[in-house]
Amino acid sequence: MGKVYAHRDLKICTKDCLCLFVCPTGAINNETGQKNQKKCIGCGACAAACPAHAISLIPVKMPPQQSKNSKVIEALQKIVKNKIEELWQIQYLLNKSSSADEKKFLKALYHSNKVVLEDIMREKGYMLPESKNTQIFLQDILKNSAENKDIIEKLLALIEPNE
Repeated sequence: MGKVYAHRDLKICTKDCLCLFVCPTGAINNETGQKNQKKCIGCGACAAACPAHAISLIPVKMPPQQSKNSKVIEALQKIVKNKIEELWQIQYLLNKSSSADEKKFLKALYHSNKVVLEDIMREKGYMLPESKNTQIFLQDILKNSAENKDIIEKLLALIEPNE
């Protein structure tokens, strides 16, 4: 693996702050707990010390998208179609529900299905920022929409395709 940096998932961080004490470069701000990517040397001391496992080491430069067998892509596409249908069904039930507990359950079910769907789409290669698919997608938006052109142009300039 090439150069990496530490990333903290704030959703699972328990704020034990052991990462503050083991970071040799002071890349972690003790007030906000945020990591300074420029100071981070990717040693992994913070990730090893984190009792909540909220810190992951992420490559600075992502590897190219792996090619996939067409049968795998077809299977993933079927799962995507099923997940989208499930989301519609959950949304329908959510709109009809009157019980607060039932709504809470359906919202959690909707969210978990959405996360799985996003993961499958990423696995298909459509959401990797450095993929050719993302570049084509952003260029298509740029061509066909007047909104957010400056943001899309910045993204296209920042994201270096790796395939």
